[in-house]
Amino acid sequence: MSTAYVLTANRLTDGIAVWYDRDSKWNEWIGRSIVANTKEEAERLEAVGKKSYADNEVLDVNLVEVEEIEGQIRPLRLRERIRAEGPTIEYMI
Repeated sequence: MSTAYVLTANRLTDGIAVWYDRDSKWNEWIGRSIVANTKEEAERLEAVGKKSYADNEVLDVNLVEVEEIEGQIRPLRLRERIRAEGPTIEYMI
């Protein structure tokens, strides 16, 4: 497996995008995510996601393809980058 993955979901209480982190918690910042670099690590993350979903902690659980650039985790898909970083345009006030 050459692709790296992180685990994402939406928090059940408010729908906010969250990422499974190194402290075994759901976090709003992708930068603390556990990165799975092997098939086995990805399968372990997937199992965590299934349990969190079954325990009614989160919903819409997914493994997301990412790349690490200079220590920063960046989703490959635009949809996931928006979930991690926010809108692609500036709002005018």
